Amino acid sequence: MRGVLRTAVLATTAALALSGCGSGNEPIDILSAGGWPGRYSDARNSSTSTVAGLPDVSVAWTRSVGGTVGSPPSIAANGQIFVSASTDAGCNLFAYQIDTGRKRWCTRIAPGVGVVTPVADTVANVYVGEEGGLYSFNEHGQRRWRIPVSGTPRSPQFTGDGNLLAVTHFGQVNVVDTQTGKLVAPIYDMIPVPAVEDGTDVPRQAPDHGLAACFGGSPDCPVATTPAVDLATDRIFVTLWRPGADRAALVALRYTGGDDAHIAQEWSFDDLPGGAVTSPVLSADGATVYVHDGDGTLWAIDSASGSARWSHDPGYLTSTGPAITADGTILLAGGGADGPLVALRDAGDHAESLWQRDDVRQLGAVAAAADGIAYTVVRSPEGLDALVFDASDGTTLDQESLPGASGFAVGTAIGPDGELLVTTLLGDLYTLR
Repeated sequence: MRGVLRTAVLATTAALALSGCGSGNEPIDILSAGGWPGRYSDARNSSTSTVAGLPDVSVAWTRSVGGTVGSPPSIAANGQIFVSASTDAGCNLFAYQIDTGRKRWCTRIAPGVGVVTPVADTVANVYVGEEGGLYSFNEHGQRRWRIPVSGTPRSPQFTGDGNLLAVTHFGQVNVVDTQTGKLVAPIYDMIPVPAVEDGTDVPRQAPDHGLAACFGGSPDCPVATTPAVDLATDRIFVTLWRPGADRAALVALRYTGGDDAHIAQEWSFDDLPGGAVTSPVLSADGATVYVHDGDGTLWAIDSASGSARWSHDPGYLTSTGPAITADGTILLAGGGADGPLVALRDAGDHAESLWQRDDVRQLGAVAAAADGIAYTVVRSPEGLDALVFDASDGTTLDQESLPGASGFAVGTAIGPDGELLVTTLLGDLYTLR
């Protein structure tokens, strides 16, 4: 019955997407069909799901991908899990079924895929980058298309007109047709490419140049994060470390579709000390962008003007942005920094503390369900535990051991039926239901 229902949902959402493409009036939310189809679930990077959570869970299955995992997994609406890994041989891009953990398919592309989250559309086509290229595969692992790009694409997003947005770590912005892979707008380079007046001996950088620097934030990796997209305005928010700058910036671009499709910069907030290692996160109303700088400070930036409204120092560094619920609750991630469990609210000119739990230490990111239930990964005497809690007050609803897990979790995601998927840095997948 579950499979029949999912098939019906997919058919309906695909039809809605197609009808949306035909009208051209309303934005198309490709990532709204259920599951966790993007790196941080949706176009806002909100780390929230449209389905209800489970207050009581247990481990259903676990398996290893055979290598380290440097980016969160994604889950299509049909329950198909996509995850990339850094492996010495064999496959480095995998698809598993969430019900059983059975591997549906795998393939090997260039090593850069190991730090990129594959992104799924409503019918489980997947889009993923490698050094110098952007791929699309169908749900059976058959290649649909590949296009060349400059650099290595960060995890893709979608625009409001249903096209694919891919920004490389060199700062090249590509908007392509999801069916053909062809550009629908001229390429936009956030860092200008060398021109004739710069000389003829300027070497072209290898597509993996500086890729390792994306983990810590560095001018060698100008764009280290996943962009956030406001589907209502097609405003794109990207972190950027410009050549010669001593800190990173948050940049707003505007994509204009149609016959005169183009991309242009609207504003730049140039004051993120230490770089930007967390992806920007957009509030539910689209008015505010949140991003951590390299020193750990959380910034609230007006999305229309680019002016800072407030900054908040949580007292620790994190490698992952917060989960931001529809009611505006900001749930800070621990990342790999052993941070406490913290909830804030945006009070306009400052961050208001809602609650804080110092009795737990997060070693992962928060994933919030639609009914106020949230998940994260915390330290335990045995290693790692999955924590289920009430986002309104932080109360523990359930805590389950992840057998054999160590290190920290690089991904926390919610499946179509509220399942919790945890992926560790060492390459172990855990599904709890």
